[in-house]
Amino acid sequence: MDFLIRGENIEVTPALKDYVEKRMSKLDKYFEYDRDIEATVTLKVYKDGHRVEVTIPLTGLLLRAEDKSEDMYASIDNVVDKLERQVRKYKTRVNRKLRESDGLKGAIYINGNGKTENPDEEEELEIVRTKRFNLKPMDAEEAILQMNLLGHNFFVFQNVDTNEVSVVYKRKDGRYGLIEPEA
Repeated sequence: MDFLIRGENIEVTPALKDYVEKRMSKLDKYFEYDRDIEATVTLKVYKDGHRVEVTIPLTGLLLRAEDKSEDMYASIDNVVDKLERQVRKYKTRVNRKLRESDGLKGAIYINGNGKTENPDEEEELEIVRTKRFNLKPMDAEEAILQMNLLGHNFFVFQNVDTNEVSVVYKRKDGRYGLIEPEA
């Protein structure tokens, strides 16, 4: 695994870089077939603490985790633990799905979502961020898994059953909803 380590409001020292690489290499055992992986690690320092964000794009999956604490090294450890849990959960689910069917119907793909602010009525409506992504075919269960892996409350995907764009979302009661277009 290769690393792109950046610092915001912090200089990435050789010792800090070595620590990140050592801790992140713990994940190598999960990627035995895909060694050309580049993990983006962003270390940030704020007045109220240290934040570490890690993104690992894989074929058919995007792993992402972040953690904030008073100690940069503790945040790095926590992020690696979160990523490891995500990978184990994903692999368990894929293996279970493969055992239940003849093969994987569609790979799980991650997309991004942008946030828009809720302006006052007097303010002008403005789109502050736009994201584009390819919709990959998957079923609603796979979309829910991806949404949970990202920590988002909704996820846009191409429904493999209907071939339409659909949205899964997390409801306030903790269950999930599915939005499908009418024919």
